[in-house]
Amino acid sequence: MEMTNLTGHEKHKSLEELYCSSELTGDINTQLICLSVLNIFLSITAFLGNTLILAAFHKESSLHPPSKLLLRNLAITDLCVGIIVQPLGVTYYMSVKDELWNTCRVAFITAHVTGYSLGSVSLLTLTAISVDKLLALLLELRYRQVVTLKRTCLTVVVIWAISVVSTTMSFYSYLRAVWYAR
Repeated sequence: MEMTNLTGHEKHKSLEELYCSSELTGDINTQLICLSVLNIFLSITAFLGNTLILAAFHKESSLHPPSKLLLRNLAITDLCVGIIVQPLGVTYYMSVKDELWNTCRVAFITAHVTGYSLGSVSLLTLTAISVDKLLALLLELRYRQVVTLKRTCLTVVVIWAISVVSTTMSFYSYLRAVWYAR
């Protein structure tokens, strides 16, 4: 990530150096353990819940295929958050607690990149689902002709591309990426 002067001193620190230092963490071991336990519980819940949702979508055939694709994309994204991002968060918290700074930096960067990507995919997919429902209300009988599986697949690909590009931007300029996300 870009080197930014976050301290006000002459020495520049990167974001991961700031988050992986004893200056920031101090005596918050109890809070880090509580956050880790909470993330483990939420990770298990996200895994089981989204796996169950994907199994239900596999058996259910009455949904309109484009709507089903958007809902599956959301479930897969949330499943990835439960499998990847939350365990990385636990790794980050425990490495800070145990003062394993190299592991901390790797866990922080990886959790940041995957969390940023998957979070933006989730938000954009929720927006696409809302637009899909709005189109169903507005177009009525023409809905199935306008909202096709091919167009929805293209929308999902564009959603993932936008998320990857915005995450890549955070490597070049974190402040620009945050501005872009607004």
